[in-house]
Amino acid sequence: VFAAWDVLMAGFLIPLLGHSAWHLNNTELGLFGSAGLIGMALGAFFWGTTADIIGRKRSYVWTLILYSGFSLLSAASPNYTWLIILRFISGLGLGGCIPIAFSLVAEFMPRNQRGMAVTAMNIWWPIGGTLNGVVATMLLPYANWRLLPLAMVLPALLVLWVIRDLPESPLYLMRRGRDDEARATINDLVRRVGVDVGEWELPRPEAELPAFSRFFTQLGDVWAWNWKITLAVWGMLVANLLLSYGVITWLPGILVSSGYGMYRAYLFATWMNAVGIIATLVAAWLANRIGRKWIVVVTGIMAGVFMVIFTLNIAIPDTARWWLLAYAFMNLMVSSTMYCYAPEVFPTLLRGTGFGWASTASRVASGMVPLIFGAWLWPVLGLTDTFAAILGLVVVANLWLALVGPETLGMRLR
Repeated sequence: VFAAWDVLMAGFLIPLLGHSAWHLNNTELGLFGSAGLIGMALGAFFWGTTADIIGRKRSYVWTLILYSGFSLLSAASPNYTWLIILRFISGLGLGGCIPIAFSLVAEFMPRNQRGMAVTAMNIWWPIGGTLNGVVATMLLPYANWRLLPLAMVLPALLVLWVIRDLPESPLYLMRRGRDDEARATINDLVRRVGVDVGEWELPRPEAELPAFSRFFTQLGDVWAWNWKITLAVWGMLVANLLLSYGVITWLPGILVSSGYGMYRAYLFATWMNAVGIIATLVAAWLANRIGRKWIVVVTGIMAGVFMVIFTLNIAIPDTARWWLLAYAFMNLMVSSTMYCYAPEVFPTLLRGTGFGWASTASRVASGMVPLIFGAWLWPVLGLTDTFAAILGLVVVANLWLALVGPETLGMRLR
């Protein structure tokens, strides 16, 4: 919920910042959107690899502290420079939070429930985005951008629950050779489920364990493991999130510049998040029936097509609304399924690194979108051609995934 709130908040803040006393231009506003995404890029690779070294739980606690704490501090920014700096540091935490959370849940799930459970986690993304949109719309009369980041005090409270109750992944513990801790967690799960599982034993730990001294060699290990699959995951995340973050960051601004009033622009963006709740439930249901890969391939391309059609109809609000909702439905389906698929394909002690570095690649690319989109692509190419170019990248990446990516339905995590 709060990860979505924080990421999508940028789209609602940009129009308010544009009318603030700082008198910012499109390039400066784009820099605000990029700062958080670039922070997420660096955070994803650092915390993804760190989670393979010190564990999922400890890493997750620190990511929560970083992103909620510094988002909260940004509300008190004395000037635009400090706002950019605090937004960047917040992104360092948020970038690591997302891949760690999905890896952790995937490692707890039985394989016959994993697809539905991990995909359904994404239902909280459109819920968070919808709540953000509702709150942003309600706060519009105050015309004060500082009120939005103040809500980040709430995820800071999650740290207390995580420290007390969240268990470490037993799959991670056993691969690291921490047998006593792994047995304690597994026995607790067995007790809670209340079934007789019979005799069981732990697998042998990996011969070579990730360590901070090998931090950057982990990246080489991911590519050496299977470069085709690694490239497919990178391409999948980069291309689909380029489209997603271009829309997230600039949609309210695009609508306002196209003649929509501020309230209508905010409501359009809110509806787009709300329809994602249904999309995520559909994706979760399909993930356990037809698999993950083909959902990503088909819905990713359809999302790009629908966004191009939306730009062609933007001058007709009643028509544009339906194409925007169609885009939102497909985009949330592909996003939900990607975050289920990505952690499944990597082995346990490369899972955080593999997913983290792929997230980094996507965030670096996406981090350039707000700045390049507002300062160059949109003004020079026009709205339709800009999204058509992004659609071309989505088609290439998704077809490569279709060609070389494994299907993970029913696959046992290694």
